[in-house]
Formats: sequence, structure tokens, C-alpha cells
Amino acid sequence: MVTIRINGQERLFEDGIQYELIAEEYQNECTSQIALVVADGKIRELMKRAYHDCELEFITYENVIGHKTYVRSAIMLMMKAIKDVAGMEAAVNVKVEFAIGAGYFCSFKHGLKMDAETIGKVKERMGELADMDMLVTKKAYPADEAVALFKELGMEDKVSLFRYRRSSNINVYCLGDYYDYYYGYMLPSTGYIRHFDLFPYEEGMILLLPEKEEPEKLPEFVSKPKLFRTLMTTCEWGIEMGIDTVGDLNDKICQGDIADLILVQEALQERRIGEIARDIARREGVKFVMIAGPSSSGKTTFSHRLSIQLRTYGLKPHPIGLDNYYLNHEDTPLDEQGKPDYERLEALDVEQFNRDMSDLLAGKEVQLPTFNFKTGKREYSGKITKLEADDILVIEGIHGLNEKMSYSLPAESKYKIYISALTCLNVDEHNRIPTTDGRLLRRMVRDARTRGTSAEKTIAMWPSVRRGEEKYIFPFQEGADAMFNSAMIYELAVIKQYAEPLLFNIRKGEPEYHEAKRLLKFLEYFLGVSSEELPKNSLCREFVGGSCFDV
Repeated sequence: MVTIRINGQERLFEDGIQYELIAEEYQNECTSQIALVVADGKIRELMKRAYHDCELEFITYENVIGHKTYVRSAIMLMMKAIKDVAGMEAAVNVKVEFAIGAGYFCSFKHGLKMDAETIGKVKERMGELADMDMLVTKKAYPADEAVALFKELGMEDKVSLFRYRRSSNINVYCLGDYYDYYYGYMLPSTGYIRHFDLFPYEEGMILLLPEKEEPEKLPEFVSKPKLFRTLMTTCEWGIEMGIDTVGDLNDKICQGDIADLILVQEALQERRIGEIARDIARREGVKFVMIAGPSSSGKTTFSHRLSIQLRTYGLKPHPIGLDNYYLNHEDTPLDEQGKPDYERLEALDVEQFNRDMSDLLAGKEVQLPTFNFKTGKREYSGKITKLEADDILVIEGIHGLNEKMSYSLPAESKYKIYISALTCLNVDEHNRIPTTDGRLLRRMVRDARTRGTSAEKTIAMWPSVRRGEEKYIFPFQEGADAMFNSAMIYELAVIKQYAEPLLFNIRKGEPEYHEAKRLLKFLEYFLGVSSEELPKNSLCREFVGGSCFDV
């Protein structure tokens, strides 16, 4: 027998009992489905067994790690269904590209065609497999055997990925007669995947899954055409440069092509910034360029580079930060926990901002404020601003796209830009990289360098940052006149060197340890690249340092 402590109470179980059987006894005490367990601080899949005394906790679908486990398992269920309906070659040529809200866009490669009828049959087969409650099994293969297996299956993306794995063994998941590799934990059987939808979208299809906030409910899919086009453009850039997956990137690094790759990527971004500047210059009456985007999108560097491009059209840009219109800290509204909520629109003096901008538009002289974050108060230096014929204000802040922020300004006077780091590089074709991972690593490295903030603190505050983005930024992104993707296909290979020491500093037992370990495992896939190769004006420099701009 083994002694297992759960919720402060010790119980005896048969030696070697599956964690899934223990979880079933405690399922009614949880608000959503149990996906994983934590045994003495180590995350375990439910198909694993308990052979030692331990303390046990449960991870549900409402947890970030539990939700990712659901998504991963649902993707494998979809791939197995595709194999059953259309054959293994079809499954090999379906790529899980990126997320659009709660939907995951899947593209068809190498001439694969799947019409609405076929997609409907795949969805039906997914339901049948879920009802069958088929077991998901995991086996550690010697690296050479795993490579041979995936080569035989035609999964060359995985063959390329494993070429750079230092581990002597590779975990392979099996669902019936379907074998695949997944980066992260998996559910024990298909019966755990109860909510999903699959339907055609653009030239591919959408796998719609629940969000972690409501894991037992399938949300409505909201199409975002501007975001979709921006993401697809980035994917096409990657294909043009011969980089679709991490294995492709590592190949370029080994071949000594990284310096050229960086220059091409930077040129592509500069071309896009120039296109946006040209569009602004061609529009009559634009006086306010409003820039908004989620945390660590590179807004500051982007605004500097956009300003330079605007100057080539004879315009005189002046940067303004919406943060300068914060209310004095003693007047900041409070959140549900009674803490100051600096993310809300009401934390800014919206009325004063609109008065100042309207006066500038009318040709009046205005004294603009600056915010002193040390004292928590707005200050005025006495400097007077007046808009001349060629002057244009470049305004950056999280509420820049919200019409309520600039309600008094005529629509024709505003040009709105949404910027985000929209990662389109995949680990392999069935393992996407969430855009939030790239931004989290960016912020971790930047805040450690500029503010002395530990990785532990950055990870701890990230859920709060994400909630603010969901409420105050993402709902307005489709209203932008232009979108800019600040993600660079090479950047994680550069950030790796800076992030790993910070993550290793988080010790076992700390609440952020599991997330740190996940990110460290993720970074293992990448070969490192020196930041010396980066141009001084690169967006990546905003995070790793050495920028020619004041960032």
C-alpha cells in the first residue's frame, strides 16, 4: 500500500494505483474536470501510477496547464480522426497554425484538399472516438528509433526537430494506430474531450475548443479577418525564408545562415512599417496616430521606427504616451480585490486628454502633462505644444484603439494601429507556439534588465496582465486601420540565452516553478543565437538591450 495525502488527509491506496482512479474519487469536489495531478511537487499525467507515498493535488481544465493539456489532446484526437477518414498522408499534411480567439486554424499543405463534406466526416469521427473513450498511451523510444518511426510515417518536421534533441529518449503518444509527438502533458483517454467543433474557414479549417474560464462550454467563434490576414502574411514570410518549424530554424543556424536571415526579417518588418507610414501620409487630415497592443509587443520601438518613416514623407511626428494621463494614484479606481486597477480606462483622465487633443486640433497652444511614477502624480513642465501643418502626434497606450479614449476627435483625424507579437513559428506541424509564450519571455528578459524584476514575479503577475488584455485591448483590434506583427522568426533563439538563467533561478516548491520548468523545456528545442547579430534598431533590442532608441 502507499500513503497519499490529499486535502490535508492521509489515505491508503494500493501500490501502483493509477492517478486517474484517485482523481475519479475526488472529481465531485472540483469545479471542472481533473486533467493532471501534482505528486510531491511534480506534475503527473493521469495514466501514470503511484508507487511511493506522496502528497497529491489536482489540476483541472480551469488551470492554464490543464487547459493546454485539453487543447493538445483534442488536436491528437483530430489528427487520428483525419487519418481514419482521409488517410495518414492527409494527417501528415494538416498543420495547426495559430489561434483566433478560442479557435485553432489548421492549414492544408502540399496540395491537400479537404472540402466541407470531408471536414464534417472528420468531426463526426472525432465524436465517435470520444464516445469510445480510447486510451492514450505513452512510450519512451530511444531517439534513433523515434526518428525512424516518424520518418516512416512521413513526419519529416519531427525528424528535423529531433535532430537537435540532446535527450537519449523521446516520448511518443499513441491513440489506437496513430502515433505522434506532443510537447507537454496529455489526457489519459478520448472520453475526456467532450466539447469541440470543426468547420471550414478560409482555405483551411477551425478546431474550436472551450476557453479555460468556461471549460465545460463551447464558445461562439468570432471571425477576425484583419488578424487572420496578418497572421497568414507572417506564415507566408516564414515559408519564403524556408522556415516553418523550429527544426527549420535550427538548420539555418547550423548552416551559418542566421546573419542573413536576421537581415531579411528586419527588412521585411521595415518594409511593413514603411507601408503603414505611406498610408498615413496619403490620408488627408490625420493628426493622431493611435498605437495599442498587449504587453511586450514592442510598441515603443515600433513608434520610434514609424516616426522615422513618417519623417521621410515630410511629417514631423511627436510621441505622446497615454500613461501621462493617468489619474493621480490616490484617485485610481479599485478592482474586485480592493487594489488599484491601472488597466481600466477609468484609471486615465479621459476628459483632460480629449480637451488637450481637441485644442491641439483647433490650432491652440497646449501644455501637455507627464506622469511621475515615483510620486504617483501628473506634472506639468511648462513646455507648450502646438500642432503646425506638418505635425502629427504618435500616441501609444493600451486604450489607444478604444473610441471612448478619443471620443471627441473626428474619425478622419485618427489612424489606429494594432501591434502584437504574433508568433507563427511552430515547434513542429502539430505543436504550435502560443503567442503569449513569446511575449512572456520578452517581458521577463526586459523587466529583469530594466527593473530588476525576477522571473518569478513576472510569471506571477502574468495572469493579471492577460486578463487586462482580454478586457481592454483584444476587443478593439479589428477596428484598427493597420496591424503590425512585431514577432521575429529568429527571436526565441536569441532570447533563450537571457531567459534560461532567470528561469533556473525559480526553485522547486515555489508557485511559479511548474511554469518555469515548462518554459525551460520549451527553450531546449532552440539552438542559441548571439544578440551581436542584431541591428541596433531591431525590435528585439527593446528586450535584450543595446537599442539605439531610448527603450
